[in-house]
Amino acid sequence: MFGQSGGPTSVINASACGVFEEAFKHDCITEVYGLRHGVRGLLDENFVDMSKEDRKQISLLKNTPSSALGSVRYKLADPDKDDTDYKRILEVFKKYNVRYFFYNGGNDSMDTCSKVSAYLAKAGYECHVMGVPKTIDNDLWGTDHCPGFASAAKYLATSCMEIHHDARVYDKGTVTVLEVMGRNAGWMTASTAIASYQGQGPDLIYVPEVAFDVKKFLADVKKIYKERGNVIVAVSEGIHDANGKYIAEYSQDLAKDSFNHAQLGGTASYLANLCKEELGVKTRAIEFSLLQRCAAHSASQIDVDEAYNAGAQAVKNAVEGKSGFMVAFERNTDNGYKCNIKLLPLADVANKEKKLPKEFLNKDGNFIEKPFLDYVMPLIQGEAKPPYENGLPVFAHLKLENAANK
Repeated sequence: MFGQSGGPTSVINASACGVFEEAFKHDCITEVYGLRHGVRGLLDENFVDMSKEDRKQISLLKNTPSSALGSVRYKLADPDKDDTDYKRILEVFKKYNVRYFFYNGGNDSMDTCSKVSAYLAKAGYECHVMGVPKTIDNDLWGTDHCPGFASAAKYLATSCMEIHHDARVYDKGTVTVLEVMGRNAGWMTASTAIASYQGQGPDLIYVPEVAFDVKKFLADVKKIYKERGNVIVAVSEGIHDANGKYIAEYSQDLAKDSFNHAQLGGTASYLANLCKEELGVKTRAIEFSLLQRCAAHSASQIDVDEAYNAGAQAVKNAVEGKSGFMVAFERNTDNGYKCNIKLLPLADVANKEKKLPKEFLNKDGNFIEKPFLDYVMPLIQGEAKPPYENGLPVFAHLKLENAANK
C-alpha cells in the first residue's frame, strides 16, 4: 500500500512509479494499492488497485507533476493520548492483509510514517513500513537532498533569468521582489542565486536562517538601486524578524493548517509596497506560488531518475525485510557526481529540519555564497520532458476507481 502526502512536487509521481513498477516484480506482493489522499484514504478505505491501471499510464507518472493519487495534510495524534486512528489503520491492514506500507512525503509525512511503524510494531502486526522522501523545501534531515528540490531549483533559476531580462526593458528603474517557498529553511530561495551567478538573477537574497531587518532591507535596496537603476530581490516566504514574527504577518493575520503551520504568502507584496512608499520607486511583486512545485516542463532529469529510484529502493528494502526506515541520498564525488542510497530510521527523521549551512550565507545575510553552487549544480542537470502530442505535454490519466470491498 502506497500513499502520498503534503505539498506535491514535479517528481513525486516518479517515486510513485518507482514503487508501483518495482512492486509488480515481486511475487510476495500480491496486491498493489494506491491510497487516495494519503493516510485519509487509509482511514476511509479509499484506495485504488494499481494492477487495474494501464501500465502505460503508470509509466507516464515519471513526468507527470503533482500527486496523482491526491494528497492530504492530516496529523495523527500521539497514540498514547488518542489511538483511535491507529486502531482503524490496524483494522484496515488486517482486513486487506497489508504487509508492506510506503508513505511518500516530507517532514510531517515522515512523522506519520514513523508513528504508524511504531504502533504496528507495538501491536505485534508484521508490516514492513518505509518512508519515501519528497519535498521541494529540501529540509529533510539526514539526506543530502530531497526529490523535488532540484527541479524546483531549476525552474526558479530559469524563471529568474527570464525575469532579469524583462525587468530591465524600460527606461525607468524598477524594484522587483520575488517570493519563494520556504517556511524555515532557505534552500529554495538560495536556488535563485544560480541565476545570479550567471549574471542574470537577484541582486539581494533573504532566507529564514537570518533574522530579517526591515530598515536594513530598505538600505540594501536603496544602495543597489542607486548603483544599478534596477533591483531584483528574492525572499523566502518564511523570513521573520529577530522576534520570530513572519514578515508576512506585518500586513495580515495568517491562518494555520492541521500541523499548526502558518499558511504563508504576501511577503513580496508587503515589501514591494514598502519600497514604493519609503523609496519612491516603481515596484513589482511576483509570488511563484504553486508554479515552483508543478513545473514538470523544467524538471531536472537527475531529479526524476533519483525520485524514481527512491521509490524502487523502498520496495526492494522492504521485500528484504527492512522496516521503519526512510530512503535517503548520500553524495559520492569520488569520480564526478553520484547519488548513493542509504536508510535512515524514521524516528530520527520525523519533524527535524535541515537548514542552510552557514558557509552558504554571506556575512551581511543578504546573498548566497558560491559553495552553494557547488552543492546544487550537479542536481539540476539534464532536461526531463514528458512526451508531447499536438504541441502539449502528455500526462498520466489514472482511472482511480475505489478498490475497497470489491
